[in-house]
Amino acid sequence: MIEKLIENFSTLNDPRCEGKVTHRLTDIIVIAICAVIACAESWEDIALYGRSKETWLRGFLMLPNGIPSHDTFRRVFMLIDADAFETRFSAWVQGIVQLEKQEVIAIDGKTIRHSFDRKHEQAALHLVSAWASQQRLVLGQRLVDGKSNEITAIPELLELLDLKQTLVTIDAMGCQKAIAQQIVERGADYLLGLKANQGRAYAAVQTHFDHLCFQRGATLGPIHDAFDETHGRLVRRRVFISSEAAMLPELAQWANLHTVLAIESIRSINGKNTVDSEIRYFLSSSTADAPLLAQAIRQHWSIENNLHWVLDVNFREDDSRLRHPDATRNMALLRKIAINLISQDRSIKTSLRAKRKRAAWDNEYMKQLIFNCFMR
Repeated sequence: MIEKLIENFSTLNDPRCEGKVTHRLTDIIVIAICAVIACAESWEDIALYGRSKETWLRGFLMLPNGIPSHDTFRRVFMLIDADAFETRFSAWVQGIVQLEKQEVIAIDGKTIRHSFDRKHEQAALHLVSAWASQQRLVLGQRLVDGKSNEITAIPELLELLDLKQTLVTIDAMGCQKAIAQQIVERGADYLLGLKANQGRAYAAVQTHFDHLCFQRGATLGPIHDAFDETHGRLVRRRVFISSEAAMLPELAQWANLHTVLAIESIRSINGKNTVDSEIRYFLSSSTADAPLLAQAIRQHWSIENNLHWVLDVNFREDDSRLRHPDATRNMALLRKIAINLISQDRSIKTSLRAKRKRAAWDNEYMKQLIFNCFMR
């Protein structure tokens, strides 16, 4: 595992001046990954971990000049080309994992809240990530240009990924004809949230389902109707699917469009009489069974629950005070590498937080995480 990781990052261009390099780039990267797994949150933490574990680290790293200082870690990750680092990361993940057929690849963005820099008029960085929901793996990340939005970053991210026979899910921000076309061209199917920002397409779909499903005398019944009660909230979800809607003139330019879905959510909170109702619409090129598409819509939100929430709560990403754009992106990627390594460990049944602490205290467990994951 660690050999494949080193192999991918060994081709990364070393941005430091030749003749002044005292620490190998791969050593710096591997120490940083191990430290982030072991709860490090800053360059100082990473250097402290390295000094504390130097004897153990020498078992598989060269370390010709010992452990780098925290200034060296900070400077190197400021200089590393973040785009290239992210490209190597995606190549590493896809080189060790075979995505399953119809794997749901959820794409969504997250802002690193404290990465703004008022002095340099820099807004907080917003990163778009790709998440394999069944295998719980981060497949890649890309930065959203501060002067743009996710629409420009999503195509760049898609170019990094091998998407053949997968199902790519994106919320309304990524519901664009060009993005749908790109997904199809890469051998995948799409499942995109459709909202009012699509104007005529949204209005046509809304009218179609109102007539068939939600008005008196409706002729199209739900293919799925179930109740879900959690945290004092009772939710009834009804899923309607129509292949006829895909033939609407307003949707003619969507690549390989096969199915349009409508999901009605009716919520009752804490037994109150107040009922909240919402209807959401989705476009898909997939020919999969309707229940699988309905399940894929639910699976999309695992990127929020199993990635973004974990980054905020367990890795304290929003509390990070890093300001330099490339350093912030590179540290964000180190966290995602750590998540991939930890989440694939099945040797013990405990929380991710507990696994991180055990890895910090137990060198054998840390070795198991970085050497043996993905070998099952």
